[in-house]
Amino acid sequence: MQQVNIFQAKQTFSALIEQIESGQESEIIIARNNKPVARIMPYQHHKPVVIGIAKGQFDIPDDIDKHNDEIAEMFETL
Repeated sequence: MQQVNIFQAKQTFSALIEQIESGQESEIIIARNNKPVARIMPYQHHKPVVIGIAKGQFDIPDDIDKHNDEIAEMFETL
């Protein structure tokens, strides 16, 4: 982990980003008056949640809603 002051970060921003991209640094702390105020770290890519990913993988019976009223009744009695 490397710490740089704001002035140095402004002057060497591209180089700091390259250090993160290359893996040379895992995070860089930006400080003002030697007090940490921000950090630069690699962006973590997250896979988007895909709705309907199992579409077509199984069959839903036609009478799937057959017992909805009974189930609702059970919850109402609690």
